Formats: sequence, structure tokens, C-alpha cells
Amino acid sequence: MLLVADISNTNITIGVFEDNELVSTFRITTKIQRTSDEFGMLIFNLLSSKNINHNEIHDVIISSVVPDVMHSFESCIIKYFGHKPIIVGPGVKTGIKMVTGNAREIGADRIVDAVGAYELYGGPVIVIDFGTATTFDYITSDGAFAAGVTAPGIRICAKALWQDAAKLPEIEIKKPDSILAKDTISSMQAGLVYGYIGQTEYIISKIKKETGIENIKVVATGGLGKIIVDATDMIDIYDNTLTLKGLKLVYDKAK
Repeated sequence: MLLVADISNTNITIGVFEDNELVSTFRITTKIQRTSDEFGMLIFNLLSSKNINHNEIHDVIISSVVPDVMHSFESCIIKYFGHKPIIVGPGVKTGIKMVTGNAREIGADRIVDAVGAYELYGGPVIVIDFGTATTFDYITSDGAFAAGVTAPGIRICAKALWQDAAKLPEIEIKKPDSILAKDTISSMQAGLVYGYIGQTEYIISKIKKETGIENIKVVATGGLGKIIVDATDMIDIYDNTLTLKGLKLVYDKAK
């Protein structure tokens, strides 16, 4: 079995592949400081809860945008699984050509998302990841990472709203029944969600216009992305495990 891990600013998402099948996924909060032993016991317990024997893990691959976590997490993998993990970054074969200004500045998560979208769904493709930040990446028909857009994630926008406006409450992020809000909470939800839908559709349209390609496939991933995907017809595919699948594909190429 292969263990894949994507370390983002909010969560660490872990998947286990048996051959080419994703058999289990787990999510751990990133912002809690943990030692390698704490990571090890936590992952062991999560695997055990799904009847997965840690001794069956034959290799590990990691993508990360949080350097502070990497020492403990990588040490955990070496200490508890007996494998030195593959870390997605410069020098690791991905099959995606980086043609942006400074390829080293592109987050590992964006690279594996690009690999997953391109290999699974073809190109040209716009890959949207609704994460802590929302990213829109354009991959050409021949597999080149040509451009990317970065915007504040919807949760960041929500926190800014209730933290910086004294009289506005913390709210659940969901789409209200109507944009014609009648109360404070639904008016905030309407502004957040409908505003984010509008932003998403505009960026997609602008990328299509500037590339001159109207039939670009649009693939989305990320936890809160489902709210947006369900409210627009401009996103063709929603794949919530795209990053994990991309990690598996990168592992196959690296090996």
C-alpha cells in the first residue's frame, strides 16, 4: 500500500492506495503543533480504525506548503513506517512542464492538482482548488503549467467579515435560498457565497478569453468547493480527492 499526504495550511489530508484504488482517507488539523511521536501514534490509530496494518505501507509521498510541519512529519514517517518519503518539489518528475516565471514558487499542492487534472481529465484544463486560498491554474493541451491565479479562500473572506466588523456574527458558510436576504445572517451568507460564485465565474471567463480557448475543461477540488460547484454550470468536474490522486500519479512517475 502507498500512503500519500498533502499538508496544507488548514488540514493534512492523508490517503491510502492499494494498487490504483484509493481505499481510505483521513484529515488532521495542521495548526496544532505535534511531535513526530504524536504524528506517528495519530496516523497509526487512524489506519487501525480502517483495519489497515501500518506494516503494509510500502512507501510514502508528501506534498507540503507548510515548512514548519515538515521536520516532525517526515521524521514520523521514517521512525514509524521505516521509509524515507518522497517530497514533491524540484527534481521530482511530475510530467508537467513549468513555464511560469519562477517554477520554484509554485506550491507542491498546485503541481499535484495539475498532474491529477491533466492525467485524469485531459488538457487544456483549468484546475481550481477551493482551499485556504483558492487557486485557478491553467494547464495547456501539451501539459504545461502556463499560468495561475491566487485568491483568498472563502473561509478567509468569511473570517475577515465577522472579525473586522464588530456587530457581525460568526456564521455557517452555506448558500441561502435567495440572494434577496431578509436578515443579517442570510445577508452575510448571500454576500459570501453569491459573491464567490461571481468571482469564480469571472476568473474562468477571463482565462478563457485571454487564452482564446472557449472549450477549456474546468476541474475543481477542495472542501468548500462543492458549495460553489453546485451553484454554477461553468465547472465541469468536481473531484474532492484530486490532490491525493495527483500524488499517486506523481509517485508512479517518480518510481
